Amino acid sequence: MNKVTVSVPATTANLGVGFDCLGAALTMANRFQFAVVDPATKLTITVSGEEASKVGIGENNLIYRSLLKLYQRIGQTPPSLHITIELGVPLARGLGSSATAIIGGLLGANHLAGNPLSQSEIMAMAIAIEGHPDNVVPALLGNCLLSVEEAGKWQICSIPWHQEIIPVVAIPNFELSTREARSVLPSEYSRSDAIFNISRMGLLLRALETNNGEWLKTALSDKLHQPYREKLITGYQQIRQAAMDAGAYGMVISGAGPTLLALTNPEKVDQVVKSIAETWASMNIDATVRSLAIDTVGAKVI
Repeated sequence: MNKVTVSVPATTANLGVGFDCLGAALTMANRFQFAVVDPATKLTITVSGEEASKVGIGENNLIYRSLLKLYQRIGQTPPSLHITIELGVPLARGLGSSATAIIGGLLGANHLAGNPLSQSEIMAMAIAIEGHPDNVVPALLGNCLLSVEEAGKWQICSIPWHQEIIPVVAIPNFELSTREARSVLPSEYSRSDAIFNISRMGLLLRALETNNGEWLKTALSDKLHQPYREKLITGYQQIRQAAMDAGAYGMVISGAGPTLLALTNPEKVDQVVKSIAETWASMNIDATVRSLAIDTVGAKVI
């Protein structure tokens, strides 16, 4: 195979209480094309999209580094490549852009090499590269998924998501690195905070399945990461209140942020989008606010 194109969806991780273990794929994607070129040609990477200038085009590119990991795993030398990147997922915004790069690189390499690795082997490699499963697993498999590790093996549980629960993403024009977002977290938590999250995690899973709005309003609270990360996101409390006033069930930080994720119903979605956009605009912050859906397919080789 001399050319392959891979589409990988954005993801939203944590969903409040599901810190580092729960994530969902969204209907927004990055696309990567891998074309084998003359062996005398060095690696070339071209990038298109709104933030193309921020993407590295050398061997340190995460897509290429992930591709190399797979070739190292199978004991082969990668071919000379031209990689074309079409950006559809904002960078460093809490929507899994790094997960798309990792999955894209691994799947592209696997298909160019003749598919030597299984989907589960690719998933395990992706988790090892990323360091946690909440973005890479739904990026690969689609849907809303809970990932649990036991003795080095991963149990992946599909979480039913009712079609009338609409995700709304509010993406500000400023970035927040995962490293910075993790640096503000405490090293220990109280027993009461642990119980708080455990109880709401169970409630969240049932609320997503049954479309129970009252349960969602309670279940989207969290005490493990959001209270510490809120201060890193300008206008968080005002945006959350605006979303709630407009009819959202709740709002959480998407991944490490700064994107915020509101969940609402079809009747209120337009008002929620409008209210969030107007509130951030009143703070002179440009933001993209849009309703999406759950991507049920995951990464696709085209």
